[in-house]
Amino acid sequence: MKLKADEKLNVAEILKDLESYRPRRKGWTWRESLAPDTRIGLFEYRQVSKDLKQGIPMPAAKSFGGINPQPDCVITTEIASGRFEDDLRRMRMAAWHGADHIMVIRTAGQSHFDGLIEGTPEGVGGVPITRKQLRATRKALDFIEDEVGRPINFHSYVSGVAGPEVGVLFAEEGVNGAHQDPQYNVLYRNVNMVRSFVDAAEAKCLMADAGMAQIDGAHNANATARDAWKVMPELMVQHALNSSFSVQAGMAKDKICLSTVPPDVAPLPAMRMDLPYAVALRDLFKGYRMRAQMNTKYMESDTRDATVSHTLNLMLSRLTSADIQSTITPDEGRNVPWHYNNIAALNTANQMLIGLDGILEMVELKKDGPLPETVRELKERAVLFLEQIKEMGGYFAAVEAGMFVDSGMFPERNGDGIKRQIDGGVGANSVVARDADYFAPVCSHFGNNHVPSQYKSACEAIGGCTLCRPEKIVYINELDEEDCVDRRMAEFQDHQAKNMIRPEVQWYGDGYVVVGMFVPVDERTAEFAALEIAKRMNLEEAEVIHKGVMHPSEGTFVEVKGRFLQDIDPKSLVIPKKVVTLSDDEIRKDIKARPLKIVAATVGQDEHSVGMREIIDIKHGGIEGFGVECLYLGTSVPVEKAVDAAIESNADAILISTIITHADIHRTNMKRLDQLCREKGVRDRLMLVAGGTQITNEIAVESGMDAGFGRGTKGINVASFLVERRRKMSAAKK
Repeated sequence: MKLKADEKLNVAEILKDLESYRPRRKGWTWRESLAPDTRIGLFEYRQVSKDLKQGIPMPAAKSFGGINPQPDCVITTEIASGRFEDDLRRMRMAAWHGADHIMVIRTAGQSHFDGLIEGTPEGVGGVPITRKQLRATRKALDFIEDEVGRPINFHSYVSGVAGPEVGVLFAEEGVNGAHQDPQYNVLYRNVNMVRSFVDAAEAKCLMADAGMAQIDGAHNANATARDAWKVMPELMVQHALNSSFSVQAGMAKDKICLSTVPPDVAPLPAMRMDLPYAVALRDLFKGYRMRAQMNTKYMESDTRDATVSHTLNLMLSRLTSADIQSTITPDEGRNVPWHYNNIAALNTANQMLIGLDGILEMVELKKDGPLPETVRELKERAVLFLEQIKEMGGYFAAVEAGMFVDSGMFPERNGDGIKRQIDGGVGANSVVARDADYFAPVCSHFGNNHVPSQYKSACEAIGGCTLCRPEKIVYINELDEEDCVDRRMAEFQDHQAKNMIRPEVQWYGDGYVVVGMFVPVDERTAEFAALEIAKRMNLEEAEVIHKGVMHPSEGTFVEVKGRFLQDIDPKSLVIPKKVVTLSDDEIRKDIKARPLKIVAATVGQDEHSVGMREIIDIKHGGIEGFGVECLYLGTSVPVEKAVDAAIESNADAILISTIITHADIHRTNMKRLDQLCREKGVRDRLMLVAGGTQITNEIAVESGMDAGFGRGTKGINVASFLVERRRKMSAAKK
């Protein structure tokens, strides 16, 4: 199966023959970094990796030859729709925008499942980790990475009371990375601490042998602490505990990734507080990898606010280091992480990392003053924290005493830490000593595996384990005929077959849209007025997802989510034919044979000049370069003056720029130009063209122009139109 850019991902095809699918590779893959003087287009870069074969460049790339430089670190996107079949399409979109680490959030209750689940049930609160889901995802990613031209890492979670079983499953199915931190189980899922650490040793051994990358869970302390800006010493302690434990379980340091999160956010002086922490962390954990994640604790419903906070976090990544750059959707505070906001987060990360490329060649972190002093203080607090844990009798005793996720900055304590009992929690008293003749039927196993002496390994004793002989894996497709992927997809088969169109943001055909509006009243009134407006727009299940007060009495910006459940038949759409631009040579040849003169101006009271200059100036690839004679009148030119100048100079065309749109002045200017030309009897011989950021060809023609050009227009587009339009006018006269 080969994906084509102009064809949708065939999810049904992905689901075929999964029983015989085998992952093409196992283990984690880092990006292929390029030399620090790599040239991409006209520019040199210091911190980039191998280009994508196919991808969507940043919007401004159109001004620089369409270049699409890729940062040097792995870029993450988190998928959380709850239906893996829809996740596959989102993964493809994410890969085209630079993601090469696909992290799938599972159902929240899975930490308490005591075994593996088969099939693809959604009824447990989102599709959990199952073999079918893993195979379908890894298979789809195989095709997607062929499409974009680089390896893509697939990631999920090894935690909960079924941790070792999930670890085996991941190793069998080619999962490339996973979260694994027994402290997460203990503190945030109330899994018994003894059970959690015993299970973690086994899971970490499996992950190590499979070459998987591990990300820890220390960032959860930041997300759950009452005063998160005080948890920096504890974060380092949690990193230290899991990292040391992972090394003891056999993991290589370069596969152990610390989930670093800046604890602070504006209106705090966040950079001054977070930079010392970032430096201290990298000082203490040399040899380990850094997975930089955005702060989510303070995210609310304002996506702009979240994006600015994330941008500050990305600055830390460039001022220090990041091996994996996580991205958080800017709508996560609304609990609606939708397709396009996954992409928005990726674009923010790529734009910021590339924009700051090589920044440390021009600035350096100070080696004296507040920065190193604070770094030293944070490290001292973390070491003292560890020493106190040791004096108390170890980690378990410290958890029983509520030492963790306490809102005081150590050694200050506020007594509000999470307390767990060594003999309490899920799975308590479930750890038993191994029998003398016990041996695990897998070759990756933590501790003493009592393989019978006549065999060299467990594999030899059983004729090969499932990690080495995948054909021994028992694949179970679906257990529930009602709650399964086939049933979910069948609901839309007819809709897909007819190629009907419906908006979506999460699942196929869900119909969700977001409408933004300014309502000129107080916040409370604006909320209910917006709901009434949505109702009259025929949006179903409308709810307000964001309110931004502009002024207590003058008005409120409101965003409303609702469902538009009507289908659009693409056959009924009136889509103008795409304009084909003539070649440079053909344009120049035509104008050389028949000279072409134009009058150009920014009209009305509009003083914008840049757009028009880019269209006409030879320096910017404008129409002068094709031999067009241009009489430029400047800005704030009355429409009458432009018409008179065209008549006096015997011009062939008038080009006007009209950027300002207040009170529809752009439409007024275009209509006035057409009207004056008719009144003076020159409309049939003059070509009239308008341009501006809010101009479309449809608006321009409706207002009396021959053509309209909006954002992204180049000189060649206008020159091509003028040549072809003049040909048609000449042909009509014959």
